[in-house]
Amino acid sequence: MPSLSIVRSLMAIVALLETASAACTREGLLASAQSYIDAQKAGNTTALKLSPTFKYQQNNKERALSAGLLATPFKLDLVRSTADTVACASYTMWISSAGSKPYVVGTQIRHDGNDTSTITLIDTIAATTGDLFFNAPKTLGYIQKEDWSPINNTASMPSRELLKKVGNGYLDMWTDPKAADSIPWGTDCERVEGSQYTNPCGKNLPHGGSSKPNGMRRYVIDEVQGSVDVLCQFDSLGTMPDSHEIRVIDGKVKYVHTITALKIG
Repeated sequence: MPSLSIVRSLMAIVALLETASAACTREGLLASAQSYIDAQKAGNTTALKLSPTFKYQQNNKERALSAGLLATPFKLDLVRSTADTVACASYTMWISSAGSKPYVVGTQIRHDGNDTSTITLIDTIAATTGDLFFNAPKTLGYIQKEDWSPINNTASMPSRELLKKVGNGYLDMWTDPKAADSIPWGTDCERVEGSQYTNPCGKNLPHGGSSKPNGMRRYVIDEVQGSVDVLCQFDSLGTMPDSHEIRVIDGKVKYVHTITALKIG
């Protein structure tokens, strides 16, 4: 009969194995994001592995999958995804600039219980013709020139806390007169708002003026890419569905992307 110490050791090993198997992995998140992209290209969601509690949200309103963008095939000119292993979520930006209905889209995908094999939520902000500063070919031209190489040096990766602070600071600029000055702007930072390009980022910024903070904030934070994406409702200027993605390199903001739809749903 095994001794009590051996039994305890075996139990500890089993517990460690269970913890490891339950970990949310970067590889799993990016594979799930790719399955979403494949479904979008095909306009067919049958291959998506959805949880029993799955929900689809588009422009801050819950919809049936059959009534959303995923029901229509798109030719995608640009696709890029980031992964948040703490929140077990991913963010994917895609641009379709051709055809009668061009789009610039930001989508967060979430998984419950660290299980990336099934999708719990697809949360999309989709901008198209008529939305704020919309011009898909111009946006594509700016963003495809950017360098989104992973940050391989762990010491150079921005912390999760810094990335969230920068994301919140940006969205707070419309209500907090000090928020803009709290953000570590890089001297060569590039900002693409819809299709409006600004370089450097730290000029022509709001310094308060609205009494309504931007709400419904949902975060995907990726230290490896040095990025934070925040989906929200842009209440400071209305109730606009919005995505703000920010990349930080060497402690300074390098890129800012905004996708803003003018209507909920």
